[in-house]
Amino acid sequence: MKKTLSLVLSSFSLISTPSFAFSFTDPIDGMFDMGEYLAENAYGFLPVPIVITEPAVGFGGGMFGVFLHESEEEKEQRKSKALSSVDGGAQLIPPAVTVFGGAATENGTWFAALGHRRTWNQDSIRYMGGIGYGNALVDIGTRFNGVLLPDKIETDTEGFGGIQHLQFRLDNTDLFLGFSQTFFRSEITVNTGSSRIDRILSDVFGDSSTTSGLGISLEYDTTNSFFFPTDGIVIETEYMWYRDGFGSDYDYDTLAFSVTKFQPLSSKFTLVGSASLDSLAQRDESQILPPLARPYIDMRGIAAYAYQDDITSVLQAQLIWHVDPRWSTLAFGGVGSVAEKASDLYSQNEWAYGIGFRYQIARRYGLHLGMDFAFSDDENAFYFNLGSGF
Repeated sequence: MKKTLSLVLSSFSLISTPSFAFSFTDPIDGMFDMGEYLAENAYGFLPVPIVITEPAVGFGGGMFGVFLHESEEEKEQRKSKALSSVDGGAQLIPPAVTVFGGAATENGTWFAALGHRRTWNQDSIRYMGGIGYGNALVDIGTRFNGVLLPDKIETDTEGFGGIQHLQFRLDNTDLFLGFSQTFFRSEITVNTGSSRIDRILSDVFGDSSTTSGLGISLEYDTTNSFFFPTDGIVIETEYMWYRDGFGSDYDYDTLAFSVTKFQPLSSKFTLVGSASLDSLAQRDESQILPPLARPYIDMRGIAAYAYQDDITSVLQAQLIWHVDPRWSTLAFGGVGSVAEKASDLYSQNEWAYGIGFRYQIARRYGLHLGMDFAFSDDENAFYFNLGSGF
């Protein structure tokens, strides 16, 4: 825990000297806190060190800055809450957030990204978007035209792209109707270990490829905090169409569904359960999709893209112990499965589990920063996390 705080404190070298006129001590508990700095400094940001141990790309690191944007009225309202309640202004409508930074790893993977989220009209309209550029060297396990290759494929993907997501609250309910757009242009090089298959895939993918799609979504959200929920449920479903008419080189559809429940067991414990299902809903069988198009098991402790197929399902659980208003520890575990058909899911399983902790670094906003240590049969990894991990 002390190592995490020292990393955060050392990153203050990125902050200009005048910012230290602001207090980094919370007025209620006297603990280290960045809430006042983030609220009162026009250029204030939360520096989040990135230590990458993702098994798919190797060790690496970087830095991201989290900027919070509020009006003067919102600042005063959140300050008043912070001075009168333990949970500060975490229950208020979350401020607009901008995230910017980058990272690189030992195998040559690197990326830079810019993201933004904000709401309007008392959280009746939500927007989230981001752009990025990078180069990813990832070993994947995948299937081509129904044939499961026995070994992992080495892929080198360089390119740029972006996503946008706009949601509208329906009639003062907790239900949101959303519209999505994605665009990625990349150059892909593959190495299967077979020169014959490499030539075939090079002919299919060409020098560059573009995936571009539009989608529609429904989301039901009753959680009590955007940054670190302890109560409520989030149910999301999204259908995406990738078509030539949208600028895509590939024709296929994807369907994603997930549900995450945050259940308080007492004032000290919160149980989190999550289930997700991602699939290729439809595709042109005459086309070979790019290596990263298929869904994969996305779970702490398992390398990204290591397990892919037409359908992916993940089940997870997490128990959070709120030691005090500042510190929390957690234990988590889950199982994932991939298959070509839904009926074959969980005939073969991949398990992962781990432990972690969080420190509430900005009580005024309910921002929690910490680390997770995760394990599976093939990999061990640790992650910096801003939030609950879901």
